[in-house]
Amino acid sequence: MIATLIFLGYLLFFDQYNFRAQFKLMSELSDLKEEKAFYKNELHKDSITYHTLFHNKENIEKFARERFMMKKPHEDIFIIVRED
Repeated sequence: MIATLIFLGYLLFFDQYNFRAQFKLMSELSDLKEEKAFYKNELHKDSITYHTLFHNKENIEKFARERFMMKKPHEDIFIIVRED
């Protein structure tokens, strides 16, 4: 019985996989699962944005004009800078 208690005490406090380490690992796993869910949601939103943007010629032109300041040959671009 004493050997069993010593063995259990060793497992509880001194073993590489003691309860404190297990609790820390489970907490880290929970955080990683939440982070995974967040990034899955962001990936889904970005894929929807991608499909709506690049499957329509007008949206592609709008994106190129706004993001890369592209223009057609007969157009002028005016950039308005807001001063706060």
